[in-house]
Amino acid sequence: METATIIQHFQTMLQIVAIVAVPPLLVAMISGLLIAILQAATQIQDQTLPLTVKLITVGLTLTIFGFTLTRPLIEHSRRIFEDFAYLTR
Repeated sequence: METATIIQHFQTMLQIVAIVAVPPLLVAMISGLLIAILQAATQIQDQTLPLTVKLITVGLTLTIFGFTLTRPLIEHSRRIFEDFAYLTR
């Protein structure tokens, strides 16, 4: 088992996690900003409104783009399982 191979797999996994996390975070940030502007303009002080809207928009984002976002994760997991015998030698 080579340490360099394990570190390379770990770095790749961190990159994949960053790529998968960015779209839902951006959608949550944009929807939160829009709701905050709407609440400031109308002086609505409801605290559950931004949370509900963020939850719905992130859920829709993951539903629509879920397969596309998880494809690199599945491919990397498959690669790790294929190299498992080599990694544990």
